[in-house]
Amino acid sequence: MAESDHPRLILKNFLSTEECRELEFIHTSCSTVGYRPNVFSTTLSHLIATNSSHLIMAFVPIRERLKEKLEEFFDCAYELVVEFTGLISWTRGASIGWHSDDNRPYLKQRDFTVVCYLNSYGKDFEGGLFNFQDGEPKTFAPTAGDVLMYTADSRNTHSVDEVTDGERLTLTLWFSRDSSHDEDAKLISILSQQNSLHSSDNVFDMCIPLPASSNMYWFASDQSSNQELGFNICWARMLVLGYSIYFSQDMDSSSDISELMMEPLQLARGDELFYKEFTNILHALQVVQFFNWKALETQTSKVKLRAGKVLQLSQSQREKISGLNSTFLKGNLCASSVFYHVSIDEDGEHSFDWAKFSAAIMAWEGYIYELHKEILVSLPFWRTHQSIFSIPFDGS
Repeated sequence: MAESDHPRLILKNFLSTEECRELEFIHTSCSTVGYRPNVFSTTLSHLIATNSSHLIMAFVPIRERLKEKLEEFFDCAYELVVEFTGLISWTRGASIGWHSDDNRPYLKQRDFTVVCYLNSYGKDFEGGLFNFQDGEPKTFAPTAGDVLMYTADSRNTHSVDEVTDGERLTLTLWFSRDSSHDEDAKLISILSQQNSLHSSDNVFDMCIPLPASSNMYWFASDQSSNQELGFNICWARMLVLGYSIYFSQDMDSSSDISELMMEPLQLARGDELFYKEFTNILHALQVVQFFNWKALETQTSKVKLRAGKVLQLSQSQREKISGLNSTFLKGNLCASSVFYHVSIDEDGEHSFDWAKFSAAIMAWEGYIYELHKEILVSLPFWRTHQSIFSIPFDGS
């Protein structure tokens, strides 16, 4: 049982490196502008709404393990429901002052908070340390895989220092004893209405992500949705990894961001244009981030690209890319100053291996296909029990 004055628990290395990387992939390919300045978030409801329901399967076993550990330590078995599950990242300038999670009327139902750190202080981000006002430990400097659990009341008043560099990424869950705030029941209701989860035909077409409102992806330093300043975060995340966006169809300077996000596109690096056409910007971003996650595993790929699969950009194509950059990036705000950048090239931009990238596209398609099959098997059980939980699945 937790110590009563300041009940909290720290679990070191609770999540594996692979679990952290998978959740990082989901966040960096699906996140939207968050609830406060310089914060980005990915909720389970947003994944469902943007045709990426299958990605919630990555959360299910982790949520179960966390709930079991929480109930054991705080001696509250069979009392709790999950109120919220979300990936949250804080970038340079994000912070929060002293508060307890129940000091706002609309949060009175919250009983416990769980924070899982998906990257490491001092390596992936600077600043952003978690501080408790009273009790021990006073300050927590995490490494990827660490978990912090605490009661969401005045016994655990806390703050988070300002992030000074990088991107601080966490999986955050809120738990409540009030069943009317059960997240699972709401998610199952939405999932049950999705046509894509009633058939296993045309899986790939059904699993192509669909962008939400462009305002949800527009970042400005003043947290406004004013598209005269700032940048599109989907575009920015690809930019910091070295990719440019190219639309083959003719467009003018008045083209609307929302419309462009839904248009087919190609990717370029340096002076090279990859042949593959992606359905929309979110589709391209998922593949890019999947490759960033799995790059080391695809280095030994034997895939060979046929002639003509990578073309040299013409002068007119480079000019069009430059014009698109001015559409997706406005003002002087620099994307690389907001998002943490880890290069997947070892020998510089011109050594980029498009064959490995092509292999990663096939691996991404296989990955979403397996997750889609898994959620198809699971959903009938979830509906029956009104709870999201792991179902034995042999992949056949």
